[in-house]
Amino acid sequence: MEQPHERVPMGQGPGLIWGIDFAPGERREVENCDSPHAGFVRWLHLNLADHGTRLWIETTPELSPAARDILLSQDKHQRALVDAETVACVLHDFERDFDVRDTGRIGTLRVVLTPGLIVSARHHPIGSADIARRRLRDSEIVTSPARGLDLIVGAILENFSRITGRLSSEVQAAEDALVEERQVPGSHRLMDIRRRLAQLHRMLEGMQSVFRRLELDDDLPEEILPTVEKLSQRVQGADSDIQSVLSQLRAVREEISDQSNLRMNQNLYILSVMTALLLPTTLVTGIFGMNTGDLPMTGRDGTLGATLVAAAAALATYLFLRARGFFR
Repeated sequence: MEQPHERVPMGQGPGLIWGIDFAPGERREVENCDSPHAGFVRWLHLNLADHGTRLWIETTPELSPAARDILLSQDKHQRALVDAETVACVLHDFERDFDVRDTGRIGTLRVVLTPGLIVSARHHPIGSADIARRRLRDSEIVTSPARGLDLIVGAILENFSRITGRLSSEVQAAEDALVEERQVPGSHRLMDIRRRLAQLHRMLEGMQSVFRRLELDDDLPEEILPTVEKLSQRVQGADSDIQSVLSQLRAVREEISDQSNLRMNQNLYILSVMTALLLPTTLVTGIFGMNTGDLPMTGRDGTLGATLVAAAAALATYLFLRARGFFR
């Protein structure tokens, strides 16, 4: 697992988080960025917050000026470029902390692919790097830049899929609670879910643009083109899943809003009927409460008579409203 503020041991190279040399049928851990390697591919995952990493990138002859620009740029927009046999990308993923797997903060992963070297770099720990490292440690053998690109983008999509699955479960639970007339999540939580889904959609939309630009680039190496086309379809599929959850969430919010409006209308209806029934009674009590002469029923049974008049007025109002269809 990546550590947020790890110290690089002596001899391990500037800002090297992990590195692997892939040779036929085997993999070897890299102890120094500048050590010789005769395998298929060397993969270095670097910490850009380390000043030594930036110096190493600036002086490594295997990296072209365009690749150095991608790795060292402060630009955080998703983009890609092709320079001869080098393919470089800036991709988005979510940052993570030491004890928090998903912080919700968008981080930037910079990837450079050359025939013999893959460099991935970030300023803050991100989820996809842990997934890629686990796959590389368990079974994956990277024999080409195309395979490295497929693995790192697949790790990003796996991270996104895990977050989307959790959000989808919450939306489905809210829908079930709505159908079963149980307590549904508050509007603030539903807004948080919508915000995260919209965030994922924007990130995948930017990633789709990156791969579309790579597909249209005439300089893209032929061996990488099939992988780029496949990844473009996978990103589009992941975005479709998010759109589906967004549609489901929109339907749940609309149903909650409709039920809330129905309850409010029912309450207003009840209050309106009660006001209409009490209005004649209020008029009668107001007349008998006037301090003027010649008031009717001022004798011993005056209170009872006034009460009966008020009740009769309310009953007459009820019958009138019922005849007009207010109680259907």
